[in-house]
Amino acid sequence: MKFVLIFGPQAVGKMTVGHELEKITDLKLFHNHMTIELVNPFFDYGTREGKRLVGLFREELFKAMAKSDQSGMIFTYVWAFDIKEDWEYVEKVCQLFESEGGSVYFVELEADLEERLVRNRSTYRLEQKASKRNIERSENDLLKSMDQYRLNSYEGEIERANYIRINNTNLTAAEVASRVREHFEL
Repeated sequence: MKFVLIFGPQAVGKMTVGHELEKITDLKLFHNHMTIELVNPFFDYGTREGKRLVGLFREELFKAMAKSDQSGMIFTYVWAFDIKEDWEYVEKVCQLFESEGGSVYFVELEADLEERLVRNRSTYRLEQKASKRNIERSENDLLKSMDQYRLNSYEGEIERANYIRINNTNLTAAEVASRVREHFEL
């Protein structure tokens, strides 16, 4: 079982890279908005109940996948490095897979703000993420989060052996996915 965690700030290309990686491996993509969009018509993700339900669905899917005979999965996540609970969450998810003998791979993406703002409006993103279709709100959230959180790691902060950091400002999602597959021999 392989668990690939793709993380970075909003609109950096996590879902799109994950989709391309899914095409060239036997891994299944589970992007973070799959659960957010499922719950959102009932409870906004920002609410206590919305977060609880999203977390519950994710955890149950992770547990089932970790115990399955499938090749593995790709999960996307916006990780706030200055929030202790985010570190704990990532460790908990990784432990679910590692406790079943799985291997965990970290893929950190970074891109220039100007490029992220362009990607925030992309057709594919808006098709997959209904909650991002209010562009003004989405852009405001993206910009506000930069002031509130640190969404990329410091050099040397991630100590896992299976880790790669890619600046994908000028790379296609397919190019990034190919680099990830080659780097980790997926």
